[in-house]
Amino acid sequence: MSVHKEFKKITTHALQAMKARGERISMLTAYDYSMAKILDAGGVDVLLVGDSASNVMAGHETTLPITLDQMIYHASSVVRAVERALVVVDLPFGHYQGSSRKALAATVRIMKESGAHAVKMEGGEEIRESIERVLSAGVPVMGHLGLTPQSIYKFGTYTVRAKEEMEAKKLVKDAKLLEKIGCFAIVLEKIPAKLGKKVSETLTIPTIGIGGGKHTDGQVLVTHDMLGITKDFHPRFLRRYLNLFDEIKGAVEQYSADVKSRDFPNDKEQY
Repeated sequence: MSVHKEFKKITTHALQAMKARGERISMLTAYDYSMAKILDAGGVDVLLVGDSASNVMAGHETTLPITLDQMIYHASSVVRAVERALVVVDLPFGHYQGSSRKALAATVRIMKESGAHAVKMEGGEEIRESIERVLSAGVPVMGHLGLTPQSIYKFGTYTVRAKEEMEAKKLVKDAKLLEKIGCFAIVLEKIPAKLGKKVSETLTIPTIGIGGGKHTDGQVLVTHDMLGITKDFHPRFLRRYLNLFDEIKGAVEQYSADVKSRDFPNDKEQY
């Protein structure tokens, strides 16, 4: 199946046009030049330089430890690889909660030093001031509702969010607020499919689901999970398209065996 190539460069306007005509939006995470090059060539619409780099690249248990400098490093690497995709960067924990000035300062650094196209922040009404301040500087903002991993210690678990009526109502209210103040899209993480459908149909801006059901306007996965580079993560929403952990491990074992047996390099592989 050929990837839709109408847009030579994906912009926030292009995403809006895709939602308007019912075309689904594909989004994956990227943290380095080489992988971003492949993902962009594969036709992914949006690349998220996620704070999930804290987990899959650095081995931390949560997304909280990653720093602004580290996020800028990863974002710069991704931007250098991309020709078509929209590059969105997570604002790391501690750089927007409770301080709109800090949010703007962090965003300005990300935009100037990495060349990224937009930022993403987790939360609704409680971070309204930070979102509005960043938007006032002309930087596009992607929202993120439902399970918000930077708040893991508040939730105490990575379980499905907004199953209860009160939390579901707050999520819908927050989604409408984010649209009203100017977010160009919203990630909906680990919420009931019915709620994902309701929010997506209510809003005119695109929704991107990760465990948000099939009725969101797009989908996002962590690339390392989707490719099977990580093995110990098995949420219901994850579809693994490859099993690269075992494939790469097998190649490494063969290489090591060839070196030890003096099979590599052979006569043709030397000068």
